[in-house]
Amino acid sequence: MAIYLVGDVQGCYSELKALLKRVNFDRDCDILYLAGDLVARGPSSLETLRFVKALGDSAKVVLGNHDLHLLAVYAGIKKAKAADKLDKLLTSPDADELINWLAAQPLIQKIPDKKKSAYMSHAGISPQWLLKDALEQAQLIHQKLISTERNQWLALMYGEKPNSWQASLTEEERFRYSVNALTRMRYCFMDGSLEFHHKNTPEETPEHLVPWFTLSKTIDKTPWVFGHWASLMGHSSHRNIYPLDTGCVWGSHLTLLRWGDKKVFIEQAHQ
Repeated sequence: MAIYLVGDVQGCYSELKALLKRVNFDRDCDILYLAGDLVARGPSSLETLRFVKALGDSAKVVLGNHDLHLLAVYAGIKKAKAADKLDKLLTSPDADELINWLAAQPLIQKIPDKKKSAYMSHAGISPQWLLKDALEQAQLIHQKLISTERNQWLALMYGEKPNSWQASLTEEERFRYSVNALTRMRYCFMDGSLEFHHKNTPEETPEHLVPWFTLSKTIDKTPWVFGHWASLMGHSSHRNIYPLDTGCVWGSHLTLLRWGDKKVFIEQAHQ
């Protein structure tokens, strides 16, 4: 059995299929972990969702910000952007089934390892959390998204405040903060509060902002796999982080990591 991890697919279905073919991925014995943002901006979001869903237990998914936004669009809370290329998915005959499957996916996955377990989330782990905090909040979000109150909670997730865990006093505030920390975070202020507007490399970012992982005590001991941050690849040497978003949807490449030996496979964007 081999464990593979892939970065943000974002509807780049042909590149994903090409990578899995190259490593001879066998759904009967191998496992594929996907770092979120399965959909949006790429040409084949519908085909991507259908394929990953059909993998059954051989696919382990975490939700990304684009996936959550799709849930909100389907619920009528937000309008789809033309640039997200979601029309085909939203009008497909199996849309209900796909959306309900997507909503049932977690925000954190545990990756088994002989030495020590690692974890995956779309954006990382808040430096204001311990591991137990992140796991607890991810589970609470998951329970809300599989409940009959899903749409009410999806409507509450938008916004950038509070950006500090200590300031998250109500259930709604803790929900919004946790969604943002797990799916939108890149940089933090020095006190660990979240900043949402900078996306560039650390060298190109103001000095009062730092990558979340430089403040996190959790990842000193716990390896963390994430996507979301295409400009980070090659700009960090932290031993316990595995950033896998390499901007395939923007014309770069899709990255697949074989966990056992940490071998990296890439597929250049097809379009």
